[in-house]
Amino acid sequence: MNDAEVGTVLVTGGASGLGAAIVAEVVAANGKALVLDRQAPERKVPHRLLDVADTRAAEEAVRTLVDNHGGQLDAVVTAAGIDCCGRLDVVEGKEWEHVIAVNLLGTAAVARAALPYLEASGGRLVTVASTLGLRALSDATAYCASKFGVVGFTRALAVETAGRIGVTLLVPGGMSTHFFDDRPAQYRPAADAKLNDPRNVACAVLFALRQPAGCELRELVVAASEEPSWP
Repeated sequence: MNDAEVGTVLVTGGASGLGAAIVAEVVAANGKALVLDRQAPERKVPHRLLDVADTRAAEEAVRTLVDNHGGQLDAVVTAAGIDCCGRLDVVEGKEWEHVIAVNLLGTAAVARAALPYLEASGGRLVTVASTLGLRALSDATAYCASKFGVVGFTRALAVETAGRIGVTLLVPGGMSTHFFDDRPAQYRPAADAKLNDPRNVACAVLFALRQPAGCELRELVVAASEEPSWP
């Protein structure tokens, strides 16, 4: 891809939040966006509805979506993510494990299914971790465990696929999205919290996708200038 091309980009969690912002940037750059999400995206883009926690279904959805829309895949961004706040002895085990299944196992499943396509195109994978994948926080054991896992997974995969595909670890800080809406009040950002616009993070993702062949942005931290969870 040259500076003006992003090609076909598969975005998990592409119906809302950061994922939707990335889809918008891909479309604005004249690329083709494909979406995997539990809900349909507002933009008229090819999509499949599923929960990436169902890892075998997620793998099959990647293959079906790509094969049904040209068979070409130039990039994948794994933006699907959930949280479940609370102390370990309070959060139900099923809910706790679902966070791991979506954030970590879903990321790995989508990457696994996409690898043959990305190797064929010399494409790129951007995984979405979090500043809480580098810094621990109380009442966030599920989220931290999943995002620390994404960090380790991505670093290992970058070594494993070096020279075959590009791999970028994205570490975003807090963003102004609906991600926090369903949380109990004590786990929501304060009214005066400095949150980043997800469009800023999406632009950084597009910058990573547009790097010339042989040049990689291995890790990318994007946060508001007063991000409390960084460093």
